[in-house]
Amino acid sequence: MANGSGGGSYPGGSGSGIRMSNNINANNLNTDSSSSPVNVPKMDALIIPVTMEVPCDSRGQRMWWAFLASSMVTFFGGLFIILLWRTLKYLWTVCCHCGVKNKEAQKINGGGDAQADGACKPTDEKEENVAAEVGWMTSVKDWAGVMISAQTLTGRVLVVLVFALSIGALVIYFIDSSNPIESCQNFYKDFTLQIDMAFNVFFLLYFGLRFIAANDKLWFWLEVNSVVDFFTVPPVFVSVYLNRSWLGLRFLRALRLIQFSEILQFLNILKTSNSIKLVNLCSIFISTWLTAAGFIHLVENSGDPWENFQNNQPLTYWECVYLLMVTMSTVGYGDVYAKTTLGRLFMVFFILGGLAMFASYVPEIIELIGNRKKYGGSYSAVSGRKHIVVCGHITLESVSNFLKDFLHKDRDDVNVEIVFLHNISPNLELEALFKRHFTQVEFYQGSVLNPHDLARVKIESADACLILANKYCADPDAEDASNIMRVISIKNYHPKIRIITQMLQYHNKAHLLNIPSWNWKEGDDAICLAELKLGFIAQSCLAPGLSTMLANLFSMRSFIKIEEDTWQKYYLEGVANEMYTEYLSSAFVGLSFPAVCELVFAKLKLLMIAIEYKSEKRESSILINPGNHVKIQEGTLGFFIASDAKEVKRAYFYCKACHDDITDPKRIKKCGCKRPKMSIYKRMRLACCFDCGRSERDCSCMSGSVHSNMDTLERAFPLSSVSVNDCSTSLRAFEDEQPSTLSPKKKQRNGGMRNSPNSSPKLMRHDPLLIPGNEQIDNMDANVKKYDSTGMFHWCPAKDIEKVILTRSEAAMTVLSGHVVVCIFGDVTSALIGLRNLVMPLRASNFHYHELKHIVFVGSLEYLRREWETLHNFPKVSILPGTPLSRADLRAVNINLCDMCVILSANQNNIDDASLQDKECILASLNIKSMQFDDSIGVLQANSQGFTPPGMDRSSPDNSPVHGLLRQPSITTGANIPIITELVNDSNVQFLDQDDDDDPDTELYLTQPFACGTAFAVSVLDSLMSATYFNDNILTLIRTLVTGGATPELEALIAEENALRGGYSTPQTLANRDRCRVAQLALYDGPFADLGDGGCYGDLFCKALKTYNMLCFGIYRLRDAHLSTPSQCTKRYVITNPPYEFELVPTDLIFCLMQFDHNAGQSRASLSHSSHSSYSSSKKSSSVHSIPSTANRLNRTKTRDSRDKQKCMPVCRNAGKTTECL
Repeated sequence: MANGSGGGSYPGGSGSGIRMSNNINANNLNTDSSSSPVNVPKMDALIIPVTMEVPCDSRGQRMWWAFLASSMVTFFGGLFIILLWRTLKYLWTVCCHCGVKNKEAQKINGGGDAQADGACKPTDEKEENVAAEVGWMTSVKDWAGVMISAQTLTGRVLVVLVFALSIGALVIYFIDSSNPIESCQNFYKDFTLQIDMAFNVFFLLYFGLRFIAANDKLWFWLEVNSVVDFFTVPPVFVSVYLNRSWLGLRFLRALRLIQFSEILQFLNILKTSNSIKLVNLCSIFISTWLTAAGFIHLVENSGDPWENFQNNQPLTYWECVYLLMVTMSTVGYGDVYAKTTLGRLFMVFFILGGLAMFASYVPEIIELIGNRKKYGGSYSAVSGRKHIVVCGHITLESVSNFLKDFLHKDRDDVNVEIVFLHNISPNLELEALFKRHFTQVEFYQGSVLNPHDLARVKIESADACLILANKYCADPDAEDASNIMRVISIKNYHPKIRIITQMLQYHNKAHLLNIPSWNWKEGDDAICLAELKLGFIAQSCLAPGLSTMLANLFSMRSFIKIEEDTWQKYYLEGVANEMYTEYLSSAFVGLSFPAVCELVFAKLKLLMIAIEYKSEKRESSILINPGNHVKIQEGTLGFFIASDAKEVKRAYFYCKACHDDITDPKRIKKCGCKRPKMSIYKRMRLACCFDCGRSERDCSCMSGSVHSNMDTLERAFPLSSVSVNDCSTSLRAFEDEQPSTLSPKKKQRNGGMRNSPNSSPKLMRHDPLLIPGNEQIDNMDANVKKYDSTGMFHWCPAKDIEKVILTRSEAAMTVLSGHVVVCIFGDVTSALIGLRNLVMPLRASNFHYHELKHIVFVGSLEYLRREWETLHNFPKVSILPGTPLSRADLRAVNINLCDMCVILSANQNNIDDASLQDKECILASLNIKSMQFDDSIGVLQANSQGFTPPGMDRSSPDNSPVHGLLRQPSITTGANIPIITELVNDSNVQFLDQDDDDDPDTELYLTQPFACGTAFAVSVLDSLMSATYFNDNILTLIRTLVTGGATPELEALIAEENALRGGYSTPQTLANRDRCRVAQLALYDGPFADLGDGGCYGDLFCKALKTYNMLCFGIYRLRDAHLSTPSQCTKRYVITNPPYEFELVPTDLIFCLMQFDHNAGQSRASLSHSSHSSYSSSKKSSSVHSIPSTANRLNRTKTRDSRDKQKCMPVCRNAGKTTECL
């Protein structure tokens, strides 16, 4: 230190020099140094260390003033020059002001007049020189500006290099701070001084660049970086000249740390505002702290000049850093403190600024660090494991519902990691949910609209991206717009990513088609909640309870076993079923679809409802219960209803050679035998033998050529009008197509094409050109448009809304029965719910015109006017302006005679309290249930043609399969009116039925209204996201069943015109009518009446499939049917896919997929009741249900006794090599 080196006896230093005098001649130095204590007794503080190697000042006098003077002269000298230049420039401008004005006047006048002041007029030659000079200076200035602004790679390298060298110079200062403040050093031998010199030469050159590029030289001269250069660069050159070093103000290099954030931004390291702000605060705080510590270190180790530097104290630089920190924090331990006057004076002012800075900066720094995104990292992909990204509406409810279904244990092996991306950090409950699933779930905070966040979650390597929508938002269109923007952002970042998004409004799906990379063939899907919700409700109008059954099928639910014989027991057994896909075994190749369905149901205990069929052009299409004309190909994908994915594997593992004699389906597992390849002819022969019920040896239908045995082939397809050409075409198709052996795939992500089930007219069971009777002529009338351009829906020319409006008196005078009443709550400000999606399934072309149910809307006319644009092309639609809460309006539309009453609300999203969102729907439902009706109304209207149920027309032939039906009596109480109510909040289902004992916390699917099909909530559609991801064909299948045949082509057409377009009937469009539909089959009377009283469900399944190609898949049973005592309750519940031996009761209604009947258009005879007649049993009294006619009762008793002996077990016999189950 200074005092330690100069305050002691200097002869000690000379002694040191004498010991080294063997090699160095230092006699004069010894003499001077030994005499210095005598000549200058009070100048110890001015003495500096002197070694024999340094030719320093012999008197040992300090030269700090030379270093400081070099900096001050440079600063003030340059400042003086700049001010002098500005002054001269100002004077020059004032003096030449008149000349400039005259020059401008001359330019205006054209230069014709002589100038008054010739002295101030420059010559043309001078003007050119000045212009050239200005151009050269401007170019240099621009080049310097580019170099220091980091606009180019060279500029960025230069800026980063200057900062790095500044930090290097600061590090050298830290090293030199351990030495005395001033010491003699030889430039040629001091390595640190040489490095510091090189750094400062570079700083000097950079200073010149900055000076050239500066627009305002004065402000540049006063900048912080300029001041740092003034007090650090010149002293280095003085050090070289004087061969001595002075720490001085070199600590000012710490102020360069303020630019640290700029450097990190140049390097593209800092990108967010919070990170930039954090680095700025930290750099300012640290640079101020280190700079102040350097000043204290200088003055405390040097002392006060007016005290001859005698009041100094030895402090290291880091002790000064400690002193400044305890001072700023107002702690002040007192162990280290300033002794010099300069130091104390500086501390006074530093406390004012430092305390303010500490009090403001430190809390803000801590807050920024504390608020640093906890979930701001990046996803690290795991090798061999897929991941999906879930974004959109991320809340506790949406995430829990999604995870519960996605990670359900019934799925085989979900080796998929779920990455949630949301711009809001999760709350404590949601965070706890993520922690419970930490092995498969990760959360990252960010937005899919930010490409940086998409890169963080590795969207380019994700298997899919799922976008959740807020089903309860106040503005559905705005929510859809947000999700569409998310799709655009994701597709823009990675066009090949598969996206599954939820949409609230059907008309917003059209915007997705505008995205170039949106491709539904590659797996992109839009799950429109309004479309599916209203489609489910519409299907419930045709088959009550179907909405509950379908919702349970695509939702993953665990099996809940109940020992008590209650309705919940049978309902929950059905709830455990889900929809799966699996490739069919080669043992089924060549068999017809009904034959495979029967074999799979009886032997494998599986229910197959559809297949993915590949046409001659190798185009895939989903066929739902196609009929006898479709034969199973190699590698056909089947759609199954089962309770577990492992059960569905039986369809793939089944081998006739190994499993033919196995009775326990659990023993059907993969076998090791090599399955022989059968020829096309052999497969067709087996298929024919199976269908005709003969052994291969006895059957002659395939013995000769196909054309010589057409009569036999026709007998192989009962109740079907397949032409000879159709059969031969099918055979040729199978012979031409070589079956390809496909590798077995799991049910998940089969990747099949998702086309309309009727995209290939060649697969239709009926040829429209061979339709019997006059219906073909009517349909082919070129002047009449009965269907839309796709042939999927009934169509009529656009009608004005005024023509369909009914007054209350007109509605009362109109005979309305078997119709659908839609009670809609909404006003002119309500969001449109898309009533077209409710009407379209009810106007599907697989219904004949006379089978269409009349639809009556009861609600606000202002709201219905806004919806009418999408409804004006549908026939049999009427509007009664009013309110669903008015009993007069409800009586006017004969609500007691309707087939279904639908209660909807468009005002459900405008209420903050969730429990009040469904108040209108609940009030309307309770209002209808409490109404009373006079039976005389039914008697007066009994003779109405519209009142007669389908299948009971007087013109029906005597041999109709439906016979003996009783006329449906009118309803006397509103409790028996079939109602389906839409709910927003699941918990509000408890208010619909006053006689149930459901707990308010009971899940929706376990409540009685949902099990009975009288309540539907949009939340049940959440499971479709998981189901669609694992199997993209499931959504197509559900949409086909629910919407009545909507296809992507139809959606594109609606996107163009927002309305259905009428089209002339052609063989291709009429062929689209030939598709199956859901109906309900009554067991009280008809061809299946003998099975209704104690029969087995499996027998009914096989009989309906063989005789009428009807595929049964569930039961709609009275709630109290299991009770031994008669009950007046008319409520029914859903039983999905009952087992073979399940016992039937006469009041059961059977869900079935029935074929399109061309003959029904002539005779109006129908096999099933349709929704109107099938629901009649629920409207009858219990005595009518439980007491059939005497003759029927005796016949059923005998039949039941014979079945009891068989114990309701399926009986199978061998027909050649084909197993036929009876």
